[in-house]
Amino acid sequence: MMAFIPSYIDLFEKGELKRRITALRELLKECRLCPRECGVNRLNREIGYCGAGEELTVSSTFPHFGEESPLVGRHGSGTIFLTHCNLRCVFCQNYDISHMAGGEKTISSEAARLMVKLQQTGCHNINFVTPTHYVPQIAAALPEAIEMGLRVPIVYNCSGYESIEVIRLLEGVVDIYMPDAKFMEEKYSKRFANAPHYPEVIKEVLKEMHRQVGDLTINSAGIAERGLLIRHLVMPGGTASSEAVLKFIAEEISIHSYVNIMDQYRPEYRAHDYPEIGRRITRKEYLEAIQTAKRFRLYRGF
Repeated sequence: MMAFIPSYIDLFEKGELKRRITALRELLKECRLCPRECGVNRLNREIGYCGAGEELTVSSTFPHFGEESPLVGRHGSGTIFLTHCNLRCVFCQNYDISHMAGGEKTISSEAARLMVKLQQTGCHNINFVTPTHYVPQIAAALPEAIEMGLRVPIVYNCSGYESIEVIRLLEGVVDIYMPDAKFMEEKYSKRFANAPHYPEVIKEVLKEMHRQVGDLTINSAGIAERGLLIRHLVMPGGTASSEAVLKFIAEEISIHSYVNIMDQYRPEYRAHDYPEIGRRITRKEYLEAIQTAKRFRLYRGF
């Protein structure tokens, strides 16, 4: 069996990674790293919707054993939790990190060392959580990390509310895309995330991610190496449009998609201010989502 080589190694060796870093940093001058396109100059300390500035801000790093099994394996997913968020859902379960933004500013050389340290502890990948608004800073840390020996897959663990321009610039940089597919109805994405265009954005983003990396590939040890892993959180009263999400994945992405249909919704942050989502989901609601996935011939994940 051939040893796995992350796609970013080839970009680095050809000098293409350097070009991508430059192109991504340019986007910070009139920030359009996400569909909100605030247009602020983050290189001049201006702050947009997400709340992030020029520096990468890290909340915590550790081997995570609560992620999907192909990411966790025996030694964990090397998780780097980043502060702030471009979506800022009213029901956010990580609101202390994403909204309140407790963390430490981290320069690229420090970020490189964090990645390599996680690899040295045995982690099977480097898992950036909520990376959308920090893509240039993450990319800038990669060359030094590669020179220090980084050789595990990069996981892009995001909300799905992504700029297609940025995702295209990440081709070959990211090995495993792990987006949420949260909504398929504008009325809910607008009400709960102030993102009315989320449904059309996620459709284009999922297609582009799949084009780049394909269905999730897992090696003989059960570890994910490359591909698309989609998360879908079942929410009360059908507000997450589970049937529409799963239908789209099956019919327009691939029936071989690895889909984690999650049942852990709980009314956090400001969710109690919204009657539709102010309760946990029922067992019946979750099982209906599972049966819907099977009806559309999806079979991986759950």
